[in-house]
Amino acid sequence: MECEARTRNSGCGARQLPDSDHKVEGSSLNSSTRSYLLMFLVPVIAVVVAACGGNDSTSAETSTPAVVATATATVVPPTPSPAPPAATATPEADPVLTTVEVVRALTPSVVQIITSQFTMGMENELVPTGLGTGIILDREGHILTNNHVVQGAQAINVILDTGETFPATLIGGDLNTDTAVVRIDADGLKPARLGDSTMVEIGEDVIAIGHALGLAGGPTVSKGVVSALGRSLETDARTQTTIVDLIQTDASINPGNSGGPLVNDRGEVIGINTAIIQQSQGQGTVTQGIGFAIRINNAMEVALQLIAKGFVTRGYLGVSPINVNPARASQFDLPVDRGVLLYRMGSNSAAHRAGLRDGDLLIQLDDRPISNTGDLSKFLLEHPPGDTVDATIYPAGSDKTVVRRVTLGERLE
Repeated sequence: MECEARTRNSGCGARQLPDSDHKVEGSSLNSSTRSYLLMFLVPVIAVVVAACGGNDSTSAETSTPAVVATATATVVPPTPSPAPPAATATPEADPVLTTVEVVRALTPSVVQIITSQFTMGMENELVPTGLGTGIILDREGHILTNNHVVQGAQAINVILDTGETFPATLIGGDLNTDTAVVRIDADGLKPARLGDSTMVEIGEDVIAIGHALGLAGGPTVSKGVVSALGRSLETDARTQTTIVDLIQTDASINPGNSGGPLVNDRGEVIGINTAIIQQSQGQGTVTQGIGFAIRINNAMEVALQLIAKGFVTRGYLGVSPINVNPARASQFDLPVDRGVLLYRMGSNSAAHRAGLRDGDLLIQLDDRPISNTGDLSKFLLEHPPGDTVDATIYPAGSDKTVVRRVTLGERLE
């Protein structure tokens, strides 16, 4: 398959998939009160000084939100009366930034990634084969990007916003989440500020930053909104790989943007741009650059494992899963049109030991519905080897569900 289509090869940019970071509230007084105050008001003004600070961590820089206290006025009436309660200082959300401010703050944390491979021939040259983007995670040089950007690369180079180029080492990659971490040895790195992607809402403004098409002169910036949440996308039909819980956006994402940040209006990275759908869908329908980003919380769950040990540990069933959709359900006369068909099951696998067999249709693990391989992968990421779970299946040829108790195994690479 082509670099800009479904597959994750070395150095795809954003994949094109067919048919992947004060307000002081005042108060107003009516006219009679103002007249009264001309005679009796003693003004008291509270001056508030707010300061912001930051803290470095291995994954991001955070800043302490400004604290604002409201002004308080004390009125002295002609007869004694209870004084109003003093205002208390309440923390507010981080201020909303302009697009220019977001780009200015984040650009030093965005890098260009160039991958190369040796060509077979008279000179065996190392030639560039792919472009992508990454974000700096910490001052130790760890950089987050997409797995399909660096997969299969024989050399990786990272270009900082200063123009400096550094060779990079692949720390690890994860096919199931399209997440990878590389590392460079450089001083003065500025980590990106990471947000909480569980707080993302449909309709909020977002900015995509990345080295689209490898154009000279710095990263490309585009702006849009969060169009939808919880999207699932089959990114590789050959391996039946589906990524789930994606953020959909209409911010322009182009080849070379892969691995770059999707940012909110506070300058926080909330997603990693991974794929686009931009071509005719048949019957005269043409999509308008629908883009998808991996939630930053999901990406960091994988990235932290990669940084710690170079690979990701998941519970293991020992099967080859196939996504079920309405077409396959009709073809194989299945009782439902969602779930994961199990096949090529190892005789000593966790699934086989629990009584599962080839052709069984898995629809649920514990209380979690399993609609596709992405749901399965995410569940197994949260349940390590040794965990025991209930698997709800339709046995092959049956329209009745049964539950099997499965103790998850460990995949030995």
